[in-house]
Amino acid sequence: MHASTVAIDLAKEVFELAFADAQGRIIERKRLSRRAFIRSLETRPPLRVLMEACGGAHCWARRFQRQGHAVRLLPARDVRPYVRGNKTDRNDVAGILEADRCAGIAPVPVKTPEQQGIQALHRLREHLKAERTATLNLLRGVLREFGVAVPLGSTKVPAAVRDALEDGDNDLPMALRHSLAEQIDRLSQLARDMLAIEQRLEEFASRDVAVQRYRTVPGVGLLTALRASAGDLSRFRSGRQFSAWLGLTPREHSSGRQRRLGGLTKRGDVYVRTLLIHGARAVLQAARMKQRRGQDLDPLQAWALKVQDTRGHNKAACALANKLARRLWAMDHHGTPFDPRHVSERPRAA
Repeated sequence: MHASTVAIDLAKEVFELAFADAQGRIIERKRLSRRAFIRSLETRPPLRVLMEACGGAHCWARRFQRQGHAVRLLPARDVRPYVRGNKTDRNDVAGILEADRCAGIAPVPVKTPEQQGIQALHRLREHLKAERTATLNLLRGVLREFGVAVPLGSTKVPAAVRDALEDGDNDLPMALRHSLAEQIDRLSQLARDMLAIEQRLEEFASRDVAVQRYRTVPGVGLLTALRASAGDLSRFRSGRQFSAWLGLTPREHSSGRQRRLGGLTKRGDVYVRTLLIHGARAVLQAARMKQRRGQDLDPLQAWALKVQDTRGHNKAACALANKLARRLWAMDHHGTPFDPRHVSERPRAA
C-alpha cells in the first residue's frame, strides 16, 4: 500500500509526519529532526503535502514544489476544530488530514519570495515606527519630570529637546543631557531607516502593474500591503468574499428567520485591514472638506458622508473600507480602472 498524502506538523527542531493512502488512512508515521526532515521527501514519489499556513510554511512549500510535490496550505484556524483529544504533534497531523477532507476549506496560496520580502519590509517599518513612538513618549516623560512641557506633535519633540539642552537654567544633569542628545540622533536614524524602506516599497510598486492600478483608488496608498498579503484577487469568488477575508464584514449569529449581525469579524490580515480603514478615514476627511467648500461630491463621497451623519465616523470608516475592498476586487475581476462615479445596480427580480 503506497502513500499518496503526507501531513506535516511544522516546528523549529522536531517535525511530525503522517503518511496516508488514498482513503485517508494513516499507514506510516515519522518524527524527524530538522536535518533529517530537509531530505525526507527528496526520494519520495510525488505526494500531496498538507501543512498549516504558519511560520516557515511558505518556505517549505516552495521547497517541496521544486521537488515535484503538490502542496496545500490550510488555514490554522480551520484545522483546529479537527484536532481530537489532547494537543500533541500526532493529533495535530491527524487533524490536518481530517481538515483536508472538508471541501469548504479554501487553501492558502503559496507566497513567492518577493511577496514575503514585501511583507517583511512592512513589518520592519512598523517596528521602527513603534520604536520611534516609544522614544518620543520617553523623551516627553523625562522632560516633564524636570518641568519642561513638550508641545503636541512628533515633529516638535526634537526641537523642544534641543531647546531644553541649550537652556542652562533648568535642572537637567549633564549626564542626562548627553543621553538625551543621543536619543535625538536615534530619532533621526529611525526616520532615515523608515524612509529607506519606503523607497524600496516605491521601487516595488513601480514594477507591479496591479499595485499601480490599486493606487488609483482613494484611500489606497503605497503602504497598503495588499498585493503581498492577498496576492491575486481573482482567487476570491466575489468582492464580498474578499471583504470577508479581510475581516470587514459583520459577524453573524442567525437561526431560522432571525438574523443577527454584530460588529466586524476582524479576521484576516490585521495590518492590511487597519491600513484600509485609515485610508477610508482620509477619504471621509477629504469629502467633508469638499462639502464645506461647496464642491461637488462623487457618489462614493456622498454615500460615505451620509453614513457618517447617520451612524457616526468610526462605522462610516469601516463601511467605506468595506466598499473600497469590493471596488478593488471588481477592478481586478473586470480589468477596469477605478470610476468614482460608478453605481452598482441590483439585479432585477424576474
